[in-house]
Amino acid sequence: MLVFWKEKIVLLAVPKTGTTALERALAPRASTAILAPPGLKHTSARRYRREVAPWLTRDGAWPHETVAVIREPLDWLGSWYRYRRRSQIDGSDTSTADIDFESFVAAWLQPKPPAFARIGSQARFLTGGRGRLLVQHLFRYEEFDHLLSFLADRLGAPVRVPQANVSPKEGLTLSNDLEAHLRKAAARDFELWESAGR
Repeated sequence: MLVFWKEKIVLLAVPKTGTTALERALAPRASTAILAPPGLKHTSARRYRREVAPWLTRDGAWPHETVAVIREPLDWLGSWYRYRRRSQIDGSDTSTADIDFESFVAAWLQPKPPAFARIGSQARFLTGGRGRLLVQHLFRYEEFDHLLSFLADRLGAPVRVPQANVSPKEGLTLSNDLEAHLRKAAARDFELWESAGR
């Protein structure tokens, strides 16, 4: 999470949406940069409003606008799946090295996912009660240039972001039935992605 006090924006770090690269590029320009531990770095919009925003509040106003990135949900799941296949965690409860993508998505859809599929959801990260979006500026990961233009305008200088924390590429497919189930069960994630940047 990056706070830009003078520019009155807060960049929330939705996991697996390019936030590590953004932090590397922008942390030196931020008033406050919370980069660790992961639980604080990835402070959700709801937790931000409840715990962080009051520190930034003056006279009952909410001076800072929140900014976040959302990734196409199936691609987001694929990124998590690939990330958890890395050799450094092979053999751990969170590894997907011996699990196919279909099984990973099916496990994520369970009410209580096993450790390897316990990754939360973008919708839960970005919304409050009844699924109401709590972020003022939401950009698609797939249209990163729109976010960079917005940040350059607000920060008053071009923003160049190097790639970081990139998961290895591999083809990921789902059966038609499971994809249909995913689109229904994660409907709010898909709705938010569709509406982002519009």
